[in-house]
Amino acid sequence: MLAIDVGPVDVAHTRYAISPLGETMQALRVAAGAQAAGVLRPWADRIAPRYQRLRREAPAVGALTALMRRGAYNADFIHPPPAGPGVDFAAELAAVRATPLPRARLELARNLVGLRPPPRHVRQVLDAPDVVDRLADAIEAAWHALVEPDWARLRTVLERDLVRRAGHLAMYGWAAALSDLDPRVSWRSDGPAGTIEVRTGSRTEWERHRLGGRGLLLMPTVFGSLITYVEPPWPYALVYPARGIADLLGPPAAEADGPSLGRLVGPHRADVLRALAVPATTTQLVRQLGLSLGAVGGHLAVLRDTGLVSRTRTGRAVRYERTPLGDALSGT
Repeated sequence: MLAIDVGPVDVAHTRYAISPLGETMQALRVAAGAQAAGVLRPWADRIAPRYQRLRREAPAVGALTALMRRGAYNADFIHPPPAGPGVDFAAELAAVRATPLPRARLELARNLVGLRPPPRHVRQVLDAPDVVDRLADAIEAAWHALVEPDWARLRTVLERDLVRRAGHLAMYGWAAALSDLDPRVSWRSDGPAGTIEVRTGSRTEWERHRLGGRGLLLMPTVFGSLITYVEPPWPYALVYPARGIADLLGPPAAEADGPSLGRLVGPHRADVLRALAVPATTTQLVRQLGLSLGAVGGHLAVLRDTGLVSRTRTGRAVRYERTPLGDALSGT
């Protein structure tokens, strides 16, 4: 269990980031069956042929999946947190390739403790003098096969979660920002400061850390679950499940309103209204719904004129959200 002490200035220094490489490693976990697919089962079924082809064409992928474990240490250098916001996959992969071999060897040895001895073909990869490059090549192949084809829609889900989380932290503080982050994460207030408590693993004693004004790095994930980074050289970071994961599979399903909303406002306009359960920009709605920019813009104009959605400008971005009337009509 982790206790991370937070001071008054840590809110200002807390950052938010999206990690394409992190999503690649988490997607590989789901595809390999190392993590339950859950609501992503349709995605896992759809990409299963791609995953099997990836295993045939990039044998080192088997070494990556052999290292995967839950509730215990996983080598950090193959899944590092990004240096900051806006880092792309190529920059993250370059950081993996720059890992010194001695550090990679230490992390891999620690990762393997408690696991069954890996098969010979995996051992050959892990013992190779160019193991860092081999694993980086496997990560790159997994990105192209599993994540890159869906990245536009995936990025939209992550961006929308970040905007919501950052707004809650700025307006209401840590308790609101962490309230639905993960059931294992809680906030204990102590005046202007407090402690983030993370109940993970099998340890019963608290392991204490202190942000010390450096802030926290928060990273949503579509494919993964809760991950904590508290060891050098990485920044203090929490990876947490994003809201709206089902959006990766297509337009939001008609649940509470059934087919009636579509009959009332039209099927595509109903999809836009349902999608705005989380505020979004026009571009994000285009990625999520697969409609043209003109079509989404037209639907938003009608929904806004009828009082079902409103818009707010933040810098260069214009975000749309449902009004109370829009919520009532959508049944949520």
